Amino acid sequence: MDASELVGRNIRRLRVARQISQDDLALSANVERAYVGYLERGMRNPTVATLARLAEALDVHIGELFVAIDHAEGIKPLRPGRRKKH
Repeated sequence: MDASELVGRNIRRLRVARQISQDDLALSANVERAYVGYLERGMRNPTVATLARLAEALDVHIGELFVAIDHAEGIKPLRPGRRKKH
């Protein structure tokens, strides 16, 4: 697995664990929603500044985006839809 895939899996793992949609993460990190999707699939190489904004939005240290975790393959998706039910 290359670095882009590793970072992407960790962004997804952390986002799903916090039940944050791609839209909400993108808004909090000031990036496009589609870009979050590209990052999660390992299709883009973000800048350090972008990684820092994503880490802040996920409330983690930037180093958490580079942690190798074996079970990241089985991350379950969030419930579909853009709105949280209250």
